[in-house]
Order: sequence, then C-alpha cells, then structure tokens
Amino acid sequence: MTAMTPCLDRPEFLPRLSPHHLPRPRLCEALFDSAARVKLICAPAGSGKTALLTECLLQAPVNCTVCWLPLAGASLSVGEFCERLARAMGLTASDEASLLYELARRSSATWVVIDDYCRSPEPALDALLDRMLAISSPAMTWWIGTRRRPPCNWPRLLLDDALYECEGATLALTREEIAQVLRHLPPAQADSVAARIHLRSGGWCAGVRMLMMQKCDWSQKTLPQQRMDTLLDYLQHELFSGLSPELAEAWRVLAHLPRFNAGLCDHLFGAGDGAQWMRSLQTLGCFIEPWHGSPDWLQVCAPLSRLMRDEPWPAGRSWHRRACQWFAAGQHWKCAFEQALLAEEYEVAVSLLQHFSFEHLFEEQTVVLLLRLYEQRGEELLLGSAQLVGLIAAALLFAGRFAQAADCIGQLSRFLPPPSAAQQRQLIARWQAQQGWLLHLQGRMDEAREHFEQALIDLSPKAWTARLLCLSGRTQQALLCGDLELAHSINREALCLARAEGSLLFEALLELDHAQLLEQRGASARAEELLAGLCEMLGSSVERPTPLLGRIALRRGRLALSMGQPERAAEHFQQGLDDCLRSFDKRVLYGFLGQAQLAADQGDYPQAFMRLRDAERLMQQRQIPDTVYRGVLLQVSSELWLQQGRPELAHEALSRVLRHYRGSRARQAPPATLELIPRIECLLILAETRLHQAHQPMVRLQCLIELAHASRMIALEAELLLAMSEVASLLGNLESSRQYFERGRALASHFSLPRLLMKFAERAPGLWPDSTPDRKLAAHCDDESSLSLRESQVLELIASGSSNRQIADKLFISLHTVKTHVRRIHVKLGVERRTHAVARARVLGLCR
Repeated sequence: MTAMTPCLDRPEFLPRLSPHHLPRPRLCEALFDSAARVKLICAPAGSGKTALLTECLLQAPVNCTVCWLPLAGASLSVGEFCERLARAMGLTASDEASLLYELARRSSATWVVIDDYCRSPEPALDALLDRMLAISSPAMTWWIGTRRRPPCNWPRLLLDDALYECEGATLALTREEIAQVLRHLPPAQADSVAARIHLRSGGWCAGVRMLMMQKCDWSQKTLPQQRMDTLLDYLQHELFSGLSPELAEAWRVLAHLPRFNAGLCDHLFGAGDGAQWMRSLQTLGCFIEPWHGSPDWLQVCAPLSRLMRDEPWPAGRSWHRRACQWFAAGQHWKCAFEQALLAEEYEVAVSLLQHFSFEHLFEEQTVVLLLRLYEQRGEELLLGSAQLVGLIAAALLFAGRFAQAADCIGQLSRFLPPPSAAQQRQLIARWQAQQGWLLHLQGRMDEAREHFEQALIDLSPKAWTARLLCLSGRTQQALLCGDLELAHSINREALCLARAEGSLLFEALLELDHAQLLEQRGASARAEELLAGLCEMLGSSVERPTPLLGRIALRRGRLALSMGQPERAAEHFQQGLDDCLRSFDKRVLYGFLGQAQLAADQGDYPQAFMRLRDAERLMQQRQIPDTVYRGVLLQVSSELWLQQGRPELAHEALSRVLRHYRGSRARQAPPATLELIPRIECLLILAETRLHQAHQPMVRLQCLIELAHASRMIALEAELLLAMSEVASLLGNLESSRQYFERGRALASHFSLPRLLMKFAERAPGLWPDSTPDRKLAAHCDDESSLSLRESQVLELIASGSSNRQIADKLFISLHTVKTHVRRIHVKLGVERRTHAVARARVLGLCR
C-alpha cells in the first residue's frame, strides 16, 4: 500500500512506501538498466505493482520531472484521462491535440507513471494510450502498472527496443526475499518459515503479507480461519466486485479444476460462451496463468486455487461430474480420475483406473489420489482386476504402508486360476515382483532376492515395467552388499531396457540408482551432473513428475552436502521435502535428515534435533513402519551427540539399533542408506573409545576399511580412515593417527568431500592443525582447479555475454555439447546460474 506525501526536492505530491515494504532491488535494477521508454508492469491484484512503481519513482534522477497518475483502475473517458494527465504534467491545455503535441515535442527528461490503469476494456481510451506511446518524445519515459494488457501496438515497440515488460511471475517474492522480513528469527528457522510461506503463497505479495500479519503455527497444514476470511474478503473486493455474476461463478469453477482450456470451458459453460468467458477472465487479469508453462492449458494460480478448494462448495459435485466427462472423452485419465473422486463418483473412478499404468504413479498427486480412493473404497478395489490391485499395492509401497500393501498383494490370489497356464505364470510372476519389493523394503534381503530372480525368469517381454522394477531392486541389493560391479552391470541392463521402451520416467528412476553407485565410488560431481541433466529432461514433461523430482532433489541435496555446498544443499533438501510431502513419499524422511545435518553444521543443535523430531512425528502420523526410519534417525542423532561430546547417549542408541542389523534374523538397511550399517559400527567404536569401553577398536575399524576398499566405496573408506585417525589419537598412538589422517585427507581432497574433513575437525578439534579446510573454498577448490581447457574456453565466452548458440558456433561444437560443458562448470563452481558462475570465476581469477 502507498500514500501521498510531499517530496522535499520536487514540487508535486508523490506516493510513499508502507513501513512494511520489502525492497526488491532485482526488479528495480532491471527496470533502470533498460533503456526502453515504455516500462509495462502487468500483473494481477496484490502483486506489488504500485509498490514497485513507487520504489522506482523515489529513485528518479533529480533533473527528471515525475508525473504521478494514480487511476485506481477506473474507467475514464478520453477527455477525463487527458485532463488528469495534463494536470499531472502541469499543462494548461488538456485537449487531446494539445496534449499529443506536448508529448511529441517534450525535450526535458519526464517520467509519466500511470498506476493501476483502467481495469475494464475501454477501446477509445486504449486507442488514445496507443497513440501517446507511439508519438511521445524519446525524453518521455512511460511507467504503466496495470492488471490487464491494453491492446496497444506492443510488437512495434518491442521491435524498436522501446518496451520493457515486467510480468506477474517476475513480481513474485522469492524465498530469500521473504526470509529478509523474518530477520527476528534465527537464520535456519527464518529460512524454513520463508520456505513454507513461499510454498503456500507462491510469492504472491498480498498473500505473503496476509500470511505474516498474524503469528502462526507453521507446523499446521491449514490456515487459521481468520486468515482465510481475510483472503476471501480481499478477493471479494479486488476480484469478484469487478466481475459480472456469470464471470464470478465461472472463475470459482475454474479455481477448482487442475487445468482448463477453451474446449473444457465451452463444455462447462456453454458452447461459445465458455471460451469467451475464459478469455475475458484472462484479459481482466484474474490470476489465470499457463499451466506448467504449457501453451495449451491454463490454471488459476495455485495459492488461490488451494484456498478456493478448502472452502465449502455445495454445487461442486455437479461441476466436477461434468469436468470428469470431458476429461475422460479426451483421454486425460488422471484429471478425469481426480474429478470423479471430487464428484464422489467412486464407481466411475474405479473404472477409469483400467487406463492407468505404473508410470502414472510418478505424476503429481496420483499416489495421493489412489490412497484416497483406497481409504474410501478399499473393499471394492480388491475385487477389481489384477492390474488394479497391483496399482494400488504399488501406491501403498511408495507411501510406506507395508501392512496394507501386504494385504493388497495377497489379494492377487483371488484371480487364480486364470484361463491359461501362460496367464497363470505371468500373474504369479507379477505377484513375485511386488512381493519381492515388499520384502526388500522390509529389510528381508534373501527372501526378496529369490522373488526378484524368479520373477525375472518368468516375466514376458510385455511385462517390461515389472522386469525393470525387479532389476532396480536387484541393483539396490547389490549396492547394499557393497558389490558395486554387480550393481553397475544390473543397472546398465535395466537402463538399456528402459531406453528401448522409450520410458523417460523409468530411465530417470534407474539413473537414481546409478547416481548412488557414482556417489559410492567418490564421483559426486559426476552424480550431480547426471541428476541435473535428469531434472532438465523431466522439466519438459507435460505432467510434472513430482514424486521423481522430489527424490532427485533429495539425492542432489545429499551430494551438495558431501561436497561442502550448504546453500545448494539447503535448496535441494527444501525442494525435495516439499515434493515428497505432496506426493506422500516415505523418502520425505531424508529431507528432514538433510536439514538436521545442515543445522548441526552451523552449530544449531536445537534446530537439528527439532527437525529429527519432525521426521519421526510425520513417519508415525503416516503409519510408516519404524524399520524404515528408526535406524537412520538414531544414526544421525548419534552423530550429533558425538559432536556435542555426549558419547554415552550415542553408545546406548547405537548398541540398540545395531542388534537389529546383526544376528540370524538381521534386516538389511533401507535402500536409500547404503552405508548405514558400517556407519553405525564406526560411530559405536568412536563412542566406546571415548567411554574407554572399546574392545580392539583399531582391529574392528581396519576390517571395515578393508571391506570398503575392496568394494571401492571411496566415500565410506575416507570416512572410516578419518575415524581410525581419531580412535588412534584417543588411544595415544599419534603416529598411526597421523598416517590414517593423511590417507583419509588425501581421499577426501581428491574426490571433493570436504565435509568429511570439517566433521573430523569438529569431533577432534586441534588434533591436526591442517585438518580444517578453508570453509570458503573447501566446497570448490578441487573442482575449480579441474576445469578442462574446453570448459575454461566456454566459461570465457559466457563471461563475454555469448549465448549457448554463439558459443557453439565459435568453438565449432554442438549445442548439446555446450550445454553439457555449462552444466559441468556449474557443478564444479557450485553455482546454479550463468551469472553466478561468471561472478565466482572472476573472484577466483578463472576468467577476466
């Protein structure tokens, strides 16, 4: 919000900024850097247009005449507009001809700032504005804030470099900007709260402000009713009051749909009228935006859509039923399925599942929808087809509901015997594949392996999805056993099959296993490059594969953490946490664990333990078996206790959890934690040594080191060598301690694992003066020095402002090769964007 105030160095009244205003220099700088004489800021209500114009206006040069024209969205006649503009410019004549003459001959620098231009289409006024923009003097700069884009000759202005347009998506507040307002909170907490606010508001300025107006328990999933009422009141005044009843009702309907286009609107609201209403809502700036960047589909912006869906809607069932019919006719099966659930047409929803495949589980919200249907109609689902039962079982396994998944898998026996022996063999093979995954996730490796191997023998070529899942399970088992060669062989076989079938989603799922393999071999930078490429490929998917992107983000967070890049790790962990929460993925656990480790690295142990408690609470709320999370939670907790100097707590926890992984009834570690058991053993030896209770600690650690070395598990070997150095020093054997430290440091440095050295320095401060790496350079020193000649050439051309296409032409290489080099440069410099890469390289003297 702004108000009028006199400015000391200007005779006119100018607006002032709210005390709660958050400066946005990234936007102001972009507007000032542009030499265009028309600056158009087009965005819906509450996007901060007025505040941005005011922020720029207050920085206008002293020798510049500023004409502030607040229109409040009113529909004005041509005469009224000319009169207001003439008054703002200090002119005596206000007729159109005189005003156009003055605009054309103006020689002194003048800014005309039009705030909240006419919200409703006014052809005569729009035509006048077009004429003014076309003939105005180069000394005139137009700043226009509007909810709708007036039908002016924008292409001509754009071709003449006379137009700079700032759109609604650009105005959205970033997570970092929201965190600036939360400076009263500790940094880790401020970042966490800012992330949640950004997730709920999408950065919409008015939404952020309303969310921050009252104190809030951010652990809750719903907004307090008072805040929801405030948002609804805001919409009533800023949106609905300016719409006809028909358009207002249409907007409410569209807000409840995941996506829409002209065809669906015609089906819902009447042929001809529906598409026209949709275009009218777009024109009026009613928070309608492209769906996932698609040119064919639209959506109401997500925060407002979620708000409307939370409100009671008695007429909703009939609208959802009609939308379901349209989506089904167009074979948009997931959307039709979701609309059938919302319409409470459960029989229709069940019938639609015949069109689903396993790949649909990777699409956004599919698992959540299947779980909702299972809770409503579980008995009926189990009486359906074998394909349906298998799909529900897969969703339950994904969410970590193993007991329900076991019941569901057992129901496949209902479909025996099928008409032929061949069909029976395939049904049993599919049962073995799913039973194998259930046993695998429960930690029963030997039984799971038998099921996987038998299923691979019997599955037909048509059942390639089940075959790929079995191969993925076998890859993970080989990784857990430390047999990296076997894991690599199985993974390559699976990837070849996925590519032959043209399944990008399965390829990405299998590349996640490959990234774990690379991480074990110490190739963290290669693993990060692989996963960054996957994100780029998956980003072009029509349906955003949220579950898969969430898992990729968590793995990238772990890689960034190990490479000493805490800021990147924090971004990836937060993204992975958000995606996995939305998808009901049990691997959300590793987002909490990553945030706990980041907090501990900053010395904020209360926040670290709070994140661990949040993880445990969520696992219990979602009824996930403790075999999934208990071991790794206690392992991370024990790491923190050792860092705090509390070995007795670590000893008690580790002794208890290790019994779970040893003995005749031992379980394997969860697939996502390959080094869990050796790490637990290593931490237990450290705790026992500190408590003077260790029995042959050096011998036990040496056995672990030899196993890691034989398996070529580089990261684990480096960690164990540093632990051996610490144990040797506690036992008074400084010579051995130094030798093991040098070996561990050499591995950690060569394979870019500075965090291991940092953690060693924290657990054993002052043991070896050269054990603490420079925190500013530790994350990048090894990678930066390893820039290849070609990468250095690409970096120089990026710094000179060349595009990827220009770089390809200058170096005589393909565009794809340039993109690969750019990705590698970003990984090695620990940055995400080209501008950051150039800035980082200049600091380090890598380019001019």
